[in-house]
Amino acid sequence: AHGFLTVNGQKMSKSRGTFITAESYLAQKLNPEWLRYYYAAKLNGTMEDIDLNLDDFVARVNSDLVGKFINIASRTAGFIHKNFDGKLADGVANIELVGAFQAAASTIAAHYEARDYAKALREIMALADRANQYVADEKPWELAKKPEAVYRLHEVCTVALNCFRLLTLYLKPVLPKLAGEVEAFLDIPPLAWEDAQSLFIRHRINAYNHLMTRIDPKSIEAMVDANKQNLEPTPAPAPARHAEAQAHATQPAAATPVSDTISIDDFAKIDLRIARIANAEHVEGADKLLRLTLDLGELGTRQVFAGIKSAYAPEALVGRLTVMVANLAPRKMKFGMSEGMVLAASYPEGHKGDAPGLFILSPDSGAQPGMKVK
Repeated sequence: AHGFLTVNGQKMSKSRGTFITAESYLAQKLNPEWLRYYYAAKLNGTMEDIDLNLDDFVARVNSDLVGKFINIASRTAGFIHKNFDGKLADGVANIELVGAFQAAASTIAAHYEARDYAKALREIMALADRANQYVADEKPWELAKKPEAVYRLHEVCTVALNCFRLLTLYLKPVLPKLAGEVEAFLDIPPLAWEDAQSLFIRHRINAYNHLMTRIDPKSIEAMVDANKQNLEPTPAPAPARHAEAQAHATQPAAATPVSDTISIDDFAKIDLRIARIANAEHVEGADKLLRLTLDLGELGTRQVFAGIKSAYAPEALVGRLTVMVANLAPRKMKFGMSEGMVLAASYPEGHKGDAPGLFILSPDSGAQPGMKVK
């Protein structure tokens, strides 16, 4: 289970211009398993929202699935077919590496069972990095040029394909169709979890064909264009409580005295981070406060009590990106612990001729939870 699906940091909404249909995704012949992988990489067993950031989607799929996972087979399988009639070696030369892949099965299974798919995929991609480093270090393309290194070439490619088979098994709950295509390429029965403890040796594989292509950013652009009618944001009326302040915002603001000068070292002590408002709710017994749950990406979540109740309805805040002070000392309040502060703009109380107003800060599009503000 999870919360809302947001697009580029905002709720999927026609009025906000963030509406993407499944039909438009499939119409561009975009692989559904790309989306399965991306969503799984963000799911952690909580009710937090997940965000479909289209730039990040392209980068993550191309990097993880093609650049890391598929890359292992594409760089080694051809040598097995060309030089050894498609047959793997009789043993595994680097049992330490393959053993580490086998040992990871229980940890990855535990993450899946806890519905923490993001952790499972991080473990899997860390293994993929190790396999790619092994291939890069051994350089099978160089070994293939040396007749005296033919046995070493056989061993290296067999180790790499053992790693590839195990990665396929671990990714199968998320990418079942791709796993089936890999099983056909390796000419093996459907993989089951207990297969993690067996070695892949003395076996003939089929010729390698491309298993997955990279996402073309132009396809994403075409999908967005196909939704253009839905993506055109319609002007939303300003909340009544903001009307007076917004009317004054169109007028030149009178100067407000600048605070005392600080050094760059003083400023550097403040750790400002992008945060997504995962939840917002009223605080019983509090006249000015809202309780915010802030998502800081890999830094986790924070609870913050913000004095913005007079300006915002809680439901209007959910899904928005804002800026918070992440290293402010936690403050124990009557209603609970406040673990930071969100930034907002306003005139000081008593400012002549202008309503004080209250406007939480929002970053430009493309910013992601956890990013440091410099």
